[in-house]
Amino acid sequence: MRTQEAPTTTDPYYNDGETLSPWRESLNTVIFGSETPMGKAFDVVLSISIVLSVIVIMLDSVEAIQNRYAQALYIIEWLFTLLFTLEYGLRLISVRRPWLYFRSFFGLVDLISILPSYLILLFPGTQAMLAIRILRLLRVFRILKLSAYMDEAQVMMAALHKSSRKIMVFLYAVFMLVIVFGSLVYVVESREAGFTSIPRSVYWAIVTLTTVGYGDISPQTPLGQLLASAIMIMGYGIIAVPTGIYSAELIRTYTAGKVRNDACPACGQTGHDFDADYCKHCGHALED
Repeated sequence: MRTQEAPTTTDPYYNDGETLSPWRESLNTVIFGSETPMGKAFDVVLSISIVLSVIVIMLDSVEAIQNRYAQALYIIEWLFTLLFTLEYGLRLISVRRPWLYFRSFFGLVDLISILPSYLILLFPGTQAMLAIRILRLLRVFRILKLSAYMDEAQVMMAALHKSSRKIMVFLYAVFMLVIVFGSLVYVVESREAGFTSIPRSVYWAIVTLTTVGYGDISPQTPLGQLLASAIMIMGYGIIAVPTGIYSAELIRTYTAGKVRNDACPACGQTGHDFDADYCKHCGHALED
């Protein structure tokens, strides 16, 4: 009998529990493992199927292709849907804790990726939900074992959370700038130039400040063009601000708790901060 074990990356919590029947255990090894030749072949076939199904979904959204190959795309898509439905059913059968797998992140992704096709049969007119099938790409994370890099993603999210207040202050300052510049250009420019209201002018200021420049509205007077030039130059400088804030917080978060193991040349003490230049015990310069 298999005893309870702590969840690991290679053995998810929904795969813990008592040993299944031999054929279900073999199925589990093939579907959830990649150590055996059959498991590797299963991952390769599934990866190719996911990519091809997403390509079919994308092609089906192109009107010219859809009008010409609608029937073929429909048949191919349903073949992939049935294939993924069979795979989803096999996962539920072979996993040791089906309910936990059903509620897991990848379990929900597997379900959502096939559900829209069946909902359309029950509720005609919900074709817009077909775009949800693009979530099948998320399944590649499991196949490529990219979930092992979630620690790095958590570091990035922690840095973003810690820098959120500074970024909010920055965004507030930008919000004030676009309102001021939008109001100024509304006063300077004429309605014929497209600046028909302050909100419309603020939209132009946002587009200009972010250096996008759609060109649907442009100032015609020299003073308006001078304001536009100032906003454009300011935009290049502003872009670096949130990047610098986040980068500094990311480095601080990544190095937090890390210490240097090299000893101080003067007192021989260790345990200095990762980015320390001087010994925290005697003040002597540390070697690079």
